[in-house]
Amino acid sequence: MSDNDVKADEIETSSETEQDEQEITVDDIDMVESLQQAEANLVEAQDQILRLKAEMENLRRRSAREVENAHKYALERFVQELLPVIDSLEMGRDAAMGEGATLEKLQEGTDLTLKMLLSTIEKFGIKAVHPQGEAFDPELHQAMSMQESAEHAPNTVMNVMQKGYLLNDRLVRPAMVVVSRAGEDAEKSGANIDEKA
Repeated sequence: MSDNDVKADEIETSSETEQDEQEITVDDIDMVESLQQAEANLVEAQDQILRLKAEMENLRRRSAREVENAHKYALERFVQELLPVIDSLEMGRDAAMGEGATLEKLQEGTDLTLKMLLSTIEKFGIKAVHPQGEAFDPELHQAMSMQESAEHAPNTVMNVMQKGYLLNDRLVRPAMVVVSRAGEDAEKSGANIDEKA
């Protein structure tokens, strides 16, 4: 082969290679653009995920802080309402120590202070349970003793030793009561008595 033949083969091969490279280059450009677009989308998605994680962490911290404050300061309004009652008790004590204090004035001041306290606790859903003369209810009352009584029906609250209290209709303390039971005459005649009370 002559030098010219070799050069002609090289030119032919090089033009085929250039043609192949041009075809690959056009396909590669599309793939490169698609890849670049995908990488940009990936970076954007990762950025959004990072921001969402940070936002969720901030929300979690804020919620935890709000719950902590709610527990810490839940009684604030109740305390603010009780402060005048404390002031009234202190003024009553000072008045009792002063000259000219009479039993009537002390009783009047105590009654007013008690009325103020009951009004305050009622604002917060606390109600007294004073079941004098009512049927015994084991859900609200605690029987301290039973006494025979001809005047009361069996299982009736005859005496309240200590009031009970409800907080938003939930029992906080049962009323301690004395419950009636039928006398011996009624027992002999076969009256039904609920001994479980």
